Amino acid sequence: MTTQLFPRYLLLGLFLLLSTHATAATEKLLAPQLVIENASHALLGKLKEPGFIDDKTAVHHFVDIAIFPNVDTVRMSALVLGKHWRKANKQQKQRFIAAFKNLLVSTYSTTFTEQFNDWTIDYLPLKLKADDKKTTVKTIVSQSGKAAAQINYSMILRNDQWKIYDLKVEGISLVISNRETFSQMIKKSGSLDTVIAELEAKNQR
Repeated sequence: MTTQLFPRYLLLGLFLLLSTHATAATEKLLAPQLVIENASHALLGKLKEPGFIDDKTAVHHFVDIAIFPNVDTVRMSALVLGKHWRKANKQQKQRFIAAFKNLLVSTYSTTFTEQFNDWTIDYLPLKLKADDKKTTVKTIVSQSGKAAAQINYSMILRNDQWKIYDLKVEGISLVISNRETFSQMIKKSGSLDTVIAELEAKNQR
């Protein structure tokens, strides 16, 4: 599969979910914001362990069990496939969710080899009503010598837990960009099954 599913600007957003720290005091953050903040602290703690970053298996395992419970991979998968999700049968949906999640986990894990240093993140004010089920956590990310970037996380409340189902970097949506890519792949291959098989094969490499 040669299609670039995750351009670098979106990888930055994925990486920041895992590794940045807030400049605001954590006690002032609301529940959706704390999901991102707590995930970052969990990773930062692991990164201090000797040899962790060089152990690809350990990194992949940690991202899978510690980070991805914060991501609504079912909703993300449905939004990525769009009209093709509505036409898919139960088995196809289950296979795509698993394959797409594995791709995301591998992408997250690979970002540890990237040189993203000295990033800081500011959480913009968030208005959240008691009965709200969806929200957007808006952030501004800064690095010395580079222009600040706005990265927003779309979140939904599932079983009393806030989960991320999309992120936008400077207005570019991970879901929408991938929807367009997968739509082209399905059109080119002629079937969703073929695309799923390609994803599964890619994840085995």
